[in-house]
Amino acid sequence: MARRRQRGPGNRAEADTVPARLRKRVHRARIALRKSGVDYFRGDGSDWVAQAGLLLSVPAITAGTLAVPLWFSPALLVLPIVAGGLLLRPASLLGLYTAVGAALIVESVQLGPYMEGGHAKVTPGVVLTVAACGFFGLVIAQFRSRVGVPWRRGGTMLFDLRERIRVQSKLPRLPVGWHREMALRPAGGQSFSGDFVVAARTNGGRTLEIVLTDVSGKGMDAASRALLLSGAFGGLLGSLPPHAFLPAANGYLLRQDWDEGFATSIHLALDLDSGDYELLTAGHPPAIQLHAGTGRWEEKAAEGPLLGVYDGAQFDPVKGTLRPGDVLMLFTDGLVETSDRDIAEGIDRLTGEADRYVAGGFRGAAWHLIETVAKDVNDDRALLLLSRDA
Repeated sequence: MARRRQRGPGNRAEADTVPARLRKRVHRARIALRKSGVDYFRGDGSDWVAQAGLLLSVPAITAGTLAVPLWFSPALLVLPIVAGGLLLRPASLLGLYTAVGAALIVESVQLGPYMEGGHAKVTPGVVLTVAACGFFGLVIAQFRSRVGVPWRRGGTMLFDLRERIRVQSKLPRLPVGWHREMALRPAGGQSFSGDFVVAARTNGGRTLEIVLTDVSGKGMDAASRALLLSGAFGGLLGSLPPHAFLPAANGYLLRQDWDEGFATSIHLALDLDSGDYELLTAGHPPAIQLHAGTGRWEEKAAEGPLLGVYDGAQFDPVKGTLRPGDVLMLFTDGLVETSDRDIAEGIDRLTGEADRYVAGGFRGAAWHLIETVAKDVNDDRALLLLSRDA
């Protein structure tokens, strides 16, 4: 009797927990289903839902073609193929192609292979069209699978990368009496560039540090390396003394061991109180300074090898001062050098065009100078302009 009394409450407790267990299982199933759906739209989950929907669309299109051939063409079977190329993995896509092939066979048997009574039939042209779409759909699916980015997020990812480069290249605000602006034009009108700038105010905001870099390659070919380097250079900037930045950047680039891993760079450290500055370059074109007192442009060329070529590189600085009315321009070689024009001639043309802005000020001049000097150049072009009010 004691055992029965001991088991009785246990049985009742077990019976009472059955609904709770069911509720927990249902709750876990809902969470799993919700997570699966979220993962799918992120590109990480299973594609069985999309595959089932597309497989069901194949017999629906076939039924419509057999029932109303005047309004439904056998060529409509390219629609699930195109959608499958964008939504499914290559293995799942082969199952869809099998269903489409079977549907074409059924339509060919039922409707006949030729044109009769003005109704569309399964002609060789239709078969070739469907096969061609299937081939390109498989290529797209394999590309998505290799890259690991679904079509739903591919455009978002590229937009995000472009915005990250743009945000990282944003110049900080300067005190009253200083003006800065930058213009960037990627090669071929693309959205990505191998030229980038990182900037920060250091030393309690007293010093402005700017690094303008030109990664080997251009446009999309250099965009991924430019994004990686801009993040790394942005982390180094301000964390090291100005004279230690380029050696650290050179070491970082060497550790990447890229086949095409070199870059040129120019580093400006400007004292915003006095106007004194120091320039260090790594295989980069020189800066040019307009002296308001004389109206002449002066090249400020420092010595230093390309980044990522060899370890232990030395970078010798050049110093200068920006007085009221002076202007300093930093630029990449795409702005001043082409296959039929050397860098000296390009700098002369740039300074000649820049002289037009001396009287009216240099507000908005960076964009116009690129458009005037190197509008149709098939290379990335960047121009950074820094001026001190008179």
